Amino acid sequence: MTTQTEITVRSYECDSYSHVNNAVYLNYLEHARMDFLHKIKFDYKGIVKEGFSLYVTHIDIHYKASAFLDDKLIVETKPTKLKHIMGEFTQTIKKEDGTLCAEATVTWASVKNDGRPAKIPEEFMVDGLIPEN
Repeated sequence: MTTQTEITVRSYECDSYSHVNNAVYLNYLEHARMDFLHKIKFDYKGIVKEGFSLYVTHIDIHYKASAFLDDKLIVETKPTKLKHIMGEFTQTIKKEDGTLCAEATVTWASVKNDGRPAKIPEEFMVDGLIPEN
């Protein structure tokens, strides 16, 4: 399942060059991943209550074009890998006109509150986490 999250660039996200600061793209990606989890009805609060966390372990991001104040951006999020304790999303950030601003591969892991990797309990495995073939 691929989801789309719309974001409008705000003034405080722009740097002295008048474009979105590269670090802000990581916030956009995080926002879109949480939106993805809401849309697939993943019980994030429930998994945390059960003593698990989903940690980002690696982000590989490539910046392609600048975004500016008031640009409307669309962040696409798609699961591309799911294993016992980890998964991967691919995400793109595009302007309304289709211009690619950034693309990223985000790796995450399921971790128990004691800090050790742990398999996500079966009751939290919803269809949307499973990559499409």
